[in-house]
Amino acid sequence: MASRHDGSDFTSNLGKVYGLYTGGFAAFVILLAILEQLGLPNRIIGYLFVFFTIAVYAGIGILSRTMQVSEYYVAGRRVPAFYNGMATGADWMSGASFVGMAGTLYALGYDGLAFVLGWTGGYVLVAVLVAPYLRKFGAYTVPDFLAARYGGNFARLLGIIVLFCCSFTYVVAQIYATGIIASRFIGISFEVAVFVGLLGILLCSMLGGMRAVTWTQVAQYIVLIVAYLIPVIWLSAQKYGVPVPQLMYGHALQDIASLEQQMLQNGLATGEKLKSHITPFTTYNPLNFFGLILCLMIGTASLPHILMRYFTTPSVREARKSVAWSLLFIFLLYFTAPAYAAFAKLEVYQNVIGASLDALPQWIYTYGQLGLVKVCGVNAEAVEAIKTACAGVEGNTGLLRFPDLSINNDVIVISTPEIAGLPYVIAGLVAAGGLAASLSTADGLLLAIANALSHDIYYKMVDPNAPTGRRLLIARVLLIIVAVFAAWVASTRPADILSMVAWAFSLAAAGNFPALVLGVWWKRTTTAGAVAGIIAGFAVTAYYLVATRYYAPGFVEMWGLATDKFETLKAAVAAAGDETARAAASAAFDKYAQSIAKWGGVNNISAALFGLPVGFIVMVLVSLVTPAPSKEMQDFIDEIRRPAGGVVMKEKAA
Repeated sequence: MASRHDGSDFTSNLGKVYGLYTGGFAAFVILLAILEQLGLPNRIIGYLFVFFTIAVYAGIGILSRTMQVSEYYVAGRRVPAFYNGMATGADWMSGASFVGMAGTLYALGYDGLAFVLGWTGGYVLVAVLVAPYLRKFGAYTVPDFLAARYGGNFARLLGIIVLFCCSFTYVVAQIYATGIIASRFIGISFEVAVFVGLLGILLCSMLGGMRAVTWTQVAQYIVLIVAYLIPVIWLSAQKYGVPVPQLMYGHALQDIASLEQQMLQNGLATGEKLKSHITPFTTYNPLNFFGLILCLMIGTASLPHILMRYFTTPSVREARKSVAWSLLFIFLLYFTAPAYAAFAKLEVYQNVIGASLDALPQWIYTYGQLGLVKVCGVNAEAVEAIKTACAGVEGNTGLLRFPDLSINNDVIVISTPEIAGLPYVIAGLVAAGGLAASLSTADGLLLAIANALSHDIYYKMVDPNAPTGRRLLIARVLLIIVAVFAAWVASTRPADILSMVAWAFSLAAAGNFPALVLGVWWKRTTTAGAVAGIIAGFAVTAYYLVATRYYAPGFVEMWGLATDKFETLKAAVAAAGDETARAAASAAFDKYAQSIAKWGGVNNISAALFGLPVGFIVMVLVSLVTPAPSKEMQDFIDEIRRPAGGVVMKEKAA
């Protein structure tokens, strides 16, 4: 694949190549299933799934190495719409989607659908407002477009800052997901596992850039969608005799509702703790539910690593078709996620809640030893530890009650095969799928960051005459530096995956969307307006996110949100006599402060509800009071909006 001719031969045989790959992967899974029946240890199966799939992706990455700038940054702009849609699906269906989505739906029930609706609906905005026009422009990166449209490197620099903030937050979440999966299935500590996952990420992307990432992501999509569908199809067939979980989803919800009533009647749950799976607005009120959908939709249309994928198609027409294929491939997972969550919850309610503490299933201890399952407030590491902890809980009768069990949202998907007692090879397959999802998105994110630093800062702002070899060397070095730093941050075990990713969407929505949309659709937008709007929208969003999460008490006092309870808890912290008491009082104070530190009751993860309108308003007002763009720029924008014609910005020969 090292030359342009070879690349053309490869793209003309994609159906055959990936057909053989899919058949080989199916044969590999069947072989492991046979070996499991013959007594192959579970740990060896886990090793084989993790290392074999990483080795395949790394092999594709190495074979796709290149020293051509257009190949490294945009895969030579020769990726067919169908395969670009598949690669985008893998890029999009991150560890948050694969590992965290069903877990969030498991925990939130109806309210978790905000994530499904927001993330899926965002592709309508991508297709209608953004992607085709950026492809017509002919950029390598989103900051490239901002610099050309708004005339200068200051707009480019702002675009880089927004890109780095939202992409770095996102990539940390992906590496965190690889750590969870690797630590479970190859038996190493989480802190080491994140760096094992990092090695796979670098092998996929470092040598071939977007070219390597594209072809590995197609391979990863095949693995992750198969891995996601098989367990829930199996459960649907097992429970209801119909192997179509999306159709049997309603039956599962009926059974869950019935079991919830039984738990309440039998004293295994209380109405205060047990939220109905199908009742809306039990976690998010309508404002936050629909606000989150809006933030996720607009954030989807603003994420640089997603928009970059549409720079790789051969034409504007192919870019439009690629968005449609992307939506189809993403729909397959998102249409299944609610059913996955329902079947997982049904298994837990039927087989775990109400069981004797002496007879809990082994998976509880497996994940408890990783700190991902708690019983009566302690990690479920051993039977005696659980019994001792539960003995001190009021109302416990030796049976596991609903409020006694706490499962980390991020392990619902990877643990469901074990929860349901499926063959271990299915658990290994799911691990391979989760790893593929995390690796594919991490590759795209790291490439977006490294490309912005190397192309937009080094080449465009520092050394415009840099030779190709040096440009690609800088890109690869920066890729490694950013990746290692992200892995270190992930190893500190930050907040759960889905919350971290939601931050990225709000930051991207407020920082990028107004400038991108008005840059294409309103010729009157000026450089000063765009710069002011990006700064204002992004700053407001970042301030709300950080202040309400990490500095909530000060935020409450600054904006006059304090209540009598707030003052009482604050006094309790000051009056605490020792470190233990002070820590407990501070935790209670901070938690309460976070709960009231909201403008209009808007949750932290929907911060773009403030930054987005501020960005648009400032951009419009400043544009109206500053001189209109030149006629040349307005003609340039007209040309971008015309479906016909070639790419507007011609690339230098490299």
